[in-house]
Amino acid sequence: MQIRYMLPVVIAFCALIAFAGCTGTQTSGTAPGQVPASSGASAGAGTGSGAVSLVPQPTDTIPSYNSVTIAVQDKDYLGNVQVGFDGGLGQVHVTKITATIYRADGLTKTYTIGSNKGDEASLEGTKQTDRVTVDVTMDNGQTYRVADQLSPYRTRG
Repeated sequence: MQIRYMLPVVIAFCALIAFAGCTGTQTSGTAPGQVPASSGASAGAGTGSGAVSLVPQPTDTIPSYNSVTIAVQDKDYLGNVQVGFDGGLGQVHVTKITATIYRADGLTKTYTIGSNKGDEASLEGTKQTDRVTVDVTMDNGQTYRVADQLSPYRTRG
């Protein structure tokens, strides 16, 4: 007779656990490295919003089993910034890499970098200080911001 009352309680408890889900958040981070020498990037769209933020934000920490290395080189004398993918433990899980440059003149341009080791993109910047961000999307749908930094123009010296 007690089983008759316990069964609905157990079923209701299991249903509550199933519908509760996970409400936690993940932390994130970046592992900078060397930029590879090959190319294979495609340029994305540019927008002229006029008011872009040139203030870098904290980056995400990728779990160690999914770590990847993205390198953002110093700006060259033409104002371009090289961004390269150097692989890592999580390379097989990478589905998309996007690099965005927030230019000092107010333009924003987004570039897609291939997910193969050695792929890179040349971001068209200005001869002023620009902001570069790099986002990596994994096969589980999670996107990590792995780089967010200012890229000042190099002067001779």
